Amino acid sequence: MDIIEILFFSGGSLAVGVIGTLIINRVISRARAKGIIDEAKLEAEVLKKNKLLEAKEEEMKIKSEAEKSANARMSKVQSAESRIKQRELQLNQMQSDIQRKKSENDSLKVNLDNQLGMIEIKKTELDKMQKNIQETLEHVSGLSADEAKEKLVESLKDEAKTAAASYINDIMDDAKLTANKEAKRIVVQSIQRVATETAIENAVTVFHIDSDEIKGRIIGREGRNIRALEAATGIEIIVDDTPEAIVLSGFDPVRREIARLALHQLVADGRIHPARIEEVVTKVRKQVEEEIIETGKRTAIDLGIHGLHPELIRLVGKMKYRSSYGQNLLQHSRETANLCAIMASELGLNPKKARRAGLLHDIGKVPDEEPELPHAVLGMKLAEKFKEKPDICNAIGAHHDEVEQNSLFAPIVQVCDAISGARPGARREVVEAYIKRLNDLEQLALSYPGVLKTYAIQAGRELRVIVGADKIDDVETEKLSAEIAKRIQDEMTYPGQVRITVIRETRAVSFAK
Repeated sequence: MDIIEILFFSGGSLAVGVIGTLIINRVISRARAKGIIDEAKLEAEVLKKNKLLEAKEEEMKIKSEAEKSANARMSKVQSAESRIKQRELQLNQMQSDIQRKKSENDSLKVNLDNQLGMIEIKKTELDKMQKNIQETLEHVSGLSADEAKEKLVESLKDEAKTAAASYINDIMDDAKLTANKEAKRIVVQSIQRVATETAIENAVTVFHIDSDEIKGRIIGREGRNIRALEAATGIEIIVDDTPEAIVLSGFDPVRREIARLALHQLVADGRIHPARIEEVVTKVRKQVEEEIIETGKRTAIDLGIHGLHPELIRLVGKMKYRSSYGQNLLQHSRETANLCAIMASELGLNPKKARRAGLLHDIGKVPDEEPELPHAVLGMKLAEKFKEKPDICNAIGAHHDEVEQNSLFAPIVQVCDAISGARPGARREVVEAYIKRLNDLEQLALSYPGVLKTYAIQAGRELRVIVGADKIDDVETEKLSAEIAKRIQDEMTYPGQVRITVIRETRAVSFAK
């Protein structure tokens, strides 16, 4: 049943009002629905238009990209076509060249075939001629070809033997003449390639102070400080009237160095009393021991010597504080090591072994204990104790001929030790004795008749004698040189050798006016 009918049967004005309201609401709803539908249609139209525009833009974009891609591909195809055409032209050119060369080769082949034919003909003719000549020679000499060949070989053998014997004799004579010269060349080259500074070592060390006031503090009350310092270091300390200086006297350079460093630290610190002195000396002694080991290591590294026993390294470092005839022992050992390496290289021996033997050759001079043995023998025993090789030990022990030389390194070490000690400036001489020796050299040469002037040069290694040309001839100059050399050898004492050069010259002097 319809709702209107229900309301109608319900009766009255209420039904009529409700029905009117419902009708009005329905009308309004329909109007709203129509408006919503119209709005939806408008929105749909707008969306449709937007989508169409987007689709057209996308289509244009895709179309432009496709055109770009097509253009790029077209350009690549065109470039490929141009390369192919160029390659085709090159191939055509190569083909024409090949055809041309083939034709040339064909013509050359024909020419070669003709020439080979000519050569075969010539060869046949030469074989015939050689056969005829050989038959003629055999007929004339009465010998077959094999017999003639044997005789020729025998004669060549005899001639070669004679030439070889003569050549061997020449080589032997040349070797005898040049052996001494070659040995001198090796020694001179070794000397020239090594140069070290000259070191002078004294028995005293002078310690400089800023003022004389410090002397009283070093002496201490009733001399207790200086007595404590002497007892701790084993060095005699001389405090006299010398301004701003204190003399440290002692035969052991290591002790003198410890005393010097200890004094330096005490004066710099200002606290000088017996307890402090013992503390500083102990500390400095440890520092010097460390410095000795460091010096030994640095020396071994500088010379390229590896695998030395730590005790040998310490002994090498200890050489820094020892001297031999005024020559620093470490510098002497380094110089000897370098000389040994150079000479061993010249003689085709192992330079590393030679350098090792040269460095260790004087370790017997710096032992911790002083047994009654020559330093060379003591050094050999120390090297044996610390597992050095037998040839190294023998070179150390034999460098003063106290044991027999059993290896080639022994004479090398002996010679290089002498070179290092005898070179000018290596070892110190008293100035007066040095000057007297040079004067004696000059006076000895001046005592001969005909000598005008003499000059001792190169620290007394060379004596130049100028003689009058009118008093002595060329033959007598040689005789004079030999006589002076013999007299120097007999009457004078000198290290190394002295070269005597006699100069005889004639001068003609005129003046243009």
